[in-house]
Amino acid sequence: MKAMILAAGRGVRMRPLTDATPKSLLVVGGKPLIVWQLEKLARSGFGEVVINHAHLGHMIEAALGDGSRFGLAIRYSPEGEALETAGGIALALPLLGAEPFLVANADIYSDYDYSALAGLDLHDRLAHLVLVDNPPQHPRGDFALEAGRVRETGKRLLTFSGIGVYSPRLFGGIPPGAKVALAPLLRKAMAADRVSGEHYSGRWHDIGTAERLRALDMALRAGA
Repeated sequence: MKAMILAAGRGVRMRPLTDATPKSLLVVGGKPLIVWQLEKLARSGFGEVVINHAHLGHMIEAALGDGSRFGLAIRYSPEGEALETAGGIALALPLLGAEPFLVANADIYSDYDYSALAGLDLHDRLAHLVLVDNPPQHPRGDFALEAGRVRETGKRLLTFSGIGVYSPRLFGGIPPGAKVALAPLLRKAMAADRVSGEHYSGRWHDIGTAERLRALDMALRAGA
């Protein structure tokens, strides 16, 4: 299974840190956020990774190269301007192939074991999402999980972690270069009962602000 890391976001809420540095290259615990992801993918048995980028994307390519130092083969999907999540994935489909693939946001940090998804067979499903407990900054959650299926509504809403496995069919019909959000596609697939999921209750952080970046950096450097 191939993997894709989403690294095209501008990181507006983290300015001025992201004015001169791509968000994915911001350092926590002595390593750029995206390097934590790459090392985890390599440990989990993944060999090929696609990274999309837009803002200061040349810096990402210069920092990571072909991926050989991580034990990976990295290919890049540059976007002139960020195409949102589904649009970015659709543009990268020629690099991802015809089989299901793992996608993870570059700006998250977690202890989730990607090897649990490496051999996942979606069968008739279009997506499999990893959901987490709602963090303080997102108390309302996103989706419900009922009997292994993800629903738009339910008794208890959880937060989408930014980790999922997708079938290329989910993105069929999106013209290359189109700006398309992921959530509407997922909701449509949920309505057709074609999205499965799991609840991960371990360590997970969404690094959306400079304050959360600093807090995680301090925790990692302290060995927490």
